[in-house]
Amino acid sequence: MFKGIFATRTGDRPWYSRFAAVALAAMLPAVTLSAQPAAAAAQATPSAAQQPTSPAGQPASSAGQSAAPTTDVNTPTIHLGVNEVNLIFTVTDKQGHYIPNLKLSDFALLDNQRAPLQVTSFHQEINLPLRVGIMIDASTEIYTRFQFEQQAAKEFLLQVLKSRRDRAFVMGFDVTSYVTADWTNDPDKLESGIDTLKPGGGTALFDAVYTACHDKLLPERGEEPVRKAIILLSDGDDNQSHAYLSDAIKECERADTIIYAISTNWEPTRGRGDRILEQLADQTGGQVFFPPDAQDMGVSFQNIATSLRSQYALTYSPADFKANGAFRTIYLYCYDRRYTVRARKGYFAPKSQ
Repeated sequence: MFKGIFATRTGDRPWYSRFAAVALAAMLPAVTLSAQPAAAAAQATPSAAQQPTSPAGQPASSAGQSAAPTTDVNTPTIHLGVNEVNLIFTVTDKQGHYIPNLKLSDFALLDNQRAPLQVTSFHQEINLPLRVGIMIDASTEIYTRFQFEQQAAKEFLLQVLKSRRDRAFVMGFDVTSYVTADWTNDPDKLESGIDTLKPGGGTALFDAVYTACHDKLLPERGEEPVRKAIILLSDGDDNQSHAYLSDAIKECERADTIIYAISTNWEPTRGRGDRILEQLADQTGGQVFFPPDAQDMGVSFQNIATSLRSQYALTYSPADFKANGAFRTIYLYCYDRRYTVRARKGYFAPKSQ
């Protein structure tokens, strides 16, 4: 059955990709983009029982075509149900260019190795509020390039905080972490927070990431989802933390936070710290950038800003969901093998009270 339906598209996909494809294809008629009024969506998308079928027994493709991504201008506020998951992700080609205009039918999704119960929304170029933490390594090791980091970070914040709903904080870290500008969208306060940072001491990177997620980003949750990201400037070398790398990653997953890292290691070869930055970014659905020198750091910030403007948002209800605090894996796959999906690898289910 699977081979007959997806022979022209799937080729030699593994069984779980074909299974997820069937599940998502079956869900498409039920997907209502939140940019459409409910009544209009109901008229535009007939029920599965009413849909005409093709000679091969497939639902007519018009329903899938109607699930086109919406844009920033027309995207209203999204509200999450009790058991809904909001998944933020980007898609790039092999050269790192961001791919727009993909449809829900271009993806397969598994939550805890099962297809989701229902996909409730799918948007491109999302306009959800931003919650950004600027984390700057202020250890002695980065003293010579510190001013370049500060200037690039200030220019980045001016570029990405466009909406009154967007907010950011500034945190420095050496042997300890400290907030120099708390949540605000006031550029003067954020700039002052960045200028306040002074380099000195060792590096407790894992402790700082854990603290930023636990104290600042985890509490930023409510009925309306937000996009949460850490912009991390560091060489990745940790010599003072009490927490482990795995602890930092888990807290990012609990806080639904993506890490974008900019390496400040200008050596010609990648070191242990660069590999740590890669793990932090990859596990949380972000990306790490390696500018060749401090003067090119602004290009890395520009790439991050482009990524934040190129995100997709997928909201779905998991199958067999239990509010038990357990970790649930996410597998999101693009059928076009030329493209890479960057998404978090999982999340912690909430605990019932």
